[in-house]
Amino acid sequence: EPTVAASTVRQPFAIEGLTPYVVPNDRFYRIDTALTLPQVHLESWRLSLKGMVDHPFELTYDELLAMDSVAETVTISCVSNEVGGDLVGNAVWQGIPLGVLLERAGVQRGAGQVVGRSIDGFTAGFPLEAATDGRTALVAYAMNGEPLPVRHGFPARLIVAGLYGYVSATKWLDSIELTTWEALDGYWIPRGWSKEAPVKTQSRIDVPRPGGGLQAGTVPVAGVAWAPDRGIAKVEVQVDAGPWQACELGRVTSDDTWVQWLLRWDATPGEHVLTVRATDGRGDTQTSDIARPDPDGATGWHSRRVKVT
Repeated sequence: EPTVAASTVRQPFAIEGLTPYVVPNDRFYRIDTALTLPQVHLESWRLSLKGMVDHPFELTYDELLAMDSVAETVTISCVSNEVGGDLVGNAVWQGIPLGVLLERAGVQRGAGQVVGRSIDGFTAGFPLEAATDGRTALVAYAMNGEPLPVRHGFPARLIVAGLYGYVSATKWLDSIELTTWEALDGYWIPRGWSKEAPVKTQSRIDVPRPGGGLQAGTVPVAGVAWAPDRGIAKVEVQVDAGPWQACELGRVTSDDTWVQWLLRWDATPGEHVLTVRATDGRGDTQTSDIARPDPDGATGWHSRRVKVT
């Protein structure tokens, strides 16, 4: 069994229905191409680092676990997530910084893409700079203080903050290959999805729940917002066509995680529309333009209609 760091589920706002700061493993979303979950035999499994490197090498599972590890809290999201959707989650990932492995291998001049290959043949590629620019980029073997569940990529997977999973989050990792940007397109690129896939700044209303009756008075309006590797600087809520109101923001460990937000709304009787928007750490406010998830992520503001009596 690997030695893994214990995770802490922190919920700065004690509000029923608000998504936990860290999503438990059994509630974490799963999106991949595997019809049958790959089953790995640790005795024969090897992680290889190859391609445009000076010193290719392989690691056994025990060798991977013996390396100095880090535990980082990172929000990941599926590009298929609709505005207000639940294909996004925050977890504590433990593993080896990808930059450490690349330094050991010695990246050759001209390399520009990191390709993760799964044992079931899936491929995903992302810019080399995403592994070296200071953001969290890991070969992860633990999730929320436990060895990776099979459905989330056991024995190891890639986690790269700020990139949608279809280009970065290879599960059931078999190899990491360095190549040029032009030499290879990952699995989803020929199928019409964008090759560069930064996660869009997004926010979501979790409470009040749709369809639930509300009583006039102070009502919590709360949810999560995320812009991993950029962070969230501000979240605002609009009631009907009124002014945007600044929300309280919860604690975060880094810019790689989502943030919980809260507005204490003085609700008056009648039907109302609540709308949320976020501004990321670079000062860019979430766009109101409505776009489908394809080819590079949905956009728009999440709204919820409520009735107050």
